[in-house]
Amino acid sequence: MRLTGAQIVVECLKKEDVKVIFGIPGGTIMPLYDVLYNETSIKHILTRHEQGAAHAAEGYARATGKVGVCVATSGPGATNLVTGLANAHLDSIPLVAFTGQVPTSLIGTDAFQEVDICGITLPITKNNYVVRDVKDLARIVQEAFYIARTGRPGPVLIDFPKDIQLAQTEFEYPKKVCLNGYKPTFSGNVKQIKAAVQAIKNAKKPIIYAG
Repeated sequence: MRLTGAQIVVECLKKEDVKVIFGIPGGTIMPLYDVLYNETSIKHILTRHEQGAAHAAEGYARATGKVGVCVATSGPGATNLVTGLANAHLDSIPLVAFTGQVPTSLIGTDAFQEVDICGITLPITKNNYVVRDVKDLARIVQEAFYIARTGRPGPVLIDFPKDIQLAQTEFEYPKKVCLNGYKPTFSGNVKQIKAAVQAIKNAKKPIIYAG
């Protein structure tokens, strides 16, 4: 099935069982919104500010246990997500953010509303991507959701150039995630757990502050 990059993202969201996303449309992310307009299985909630979209996605993840999803355009739209991403990173909240970006041919030329959002968010995300080939898109989205929710959960950002949203390729969702360098921890550290148990046993007035 041949789809545009924007259509591929929507199909990937459905594969990841995403029902709600939060965001604000803008020029460089408009192709994605054009596809979302006719999509009935995903509810888009229009926020009044991109920071609100990030916090709403974070709150949704906290309330449901699912990965929260937010969307913003390039430049100031993308940078407005930063506080929400930082909060999700510090509190271990699974979140995937999609940001619009200028066409790939204009990246690095100081184009209108171009900003290095991946560089800006590098310290406050588990991982981030700039999609430079539409053929990589389905794999990238799958990896982003997997990274966001496994191990210590956290935010992942996908920077999505406008020409990649419009480019077409055959769509096939990968059968499994292949990340050889990523080995998330699924169980607690036994040594630390034993130390905590011993500390509680030795305490005269034990208090557990968890979270």
